[in-house]
Amino acid sequence: MNKVLIIVTVLAVVLALPLAAYAQNGEALYKAKCAMCHGADGKKAVGHDLSSADVQKGSDADLATIITNGKPPKMPAYKTLKPEDVTGLVAYVRTLKK
Repeated sequence: MNKVLIIVTVLAVVLALPLAAYAQNGEALYKAKCAMCHGADGKKAVGHDLSSADVQKGSDADLATIITNGKPPKMPAYKTLKPEDVTGLVAYVRTLKK
């Protein structure tokens, strides 16, 4: 049983490292493209509250689709972002949860 726990712990740490790196890279992009409407903490009233349970319960794919295609009437599409930029933004949005 101890070996299983160790393996699971190591695996969790290894898998979390890339996500943390994506979130760090996504932070600068978030500040440049998203913070003006969503606020630095994701809670600005003009944009959707990104820290809310409604946003956070969405899948990564759902968030990536919204970032890429926009969400009318107010959120523009960001179709020119590279896939790794979208992944970074999604990872960063995850850090905003309440």
